[in-house]
Amino acid sequence: MQARKIEKTTVSRRCQTVLPAKIRKRYGIEEGSQLAWVDNGERIEVVPLPRHPIEGLRGAGRGKGLLKALMEYRAEERKK
Repeated sequence: MQARKIEKTTVSRRCQTVLPAKIRKRYGIEEGSQLAWVDNGERIEVVPLPRHPIEGLRGAGRGKGLLKALMEYRAEERKK
């Protein structure tokens, strides 16, 4: 099992926070990148969305939790 790395941030008065530089660099998050906020009932997960939808299917057979959350997110976005 891979060790978890915890980075602490603070929420501003305007409910904004900053992504730690190590995390931004590791996942290639830059201006214009989209993030999915997944509420699984016990905690919130922040998942970087792929720039190209096909890339999002890589590894889909390994775990269905995040893929399902992504599909639900995309369905909600289409409704808007």
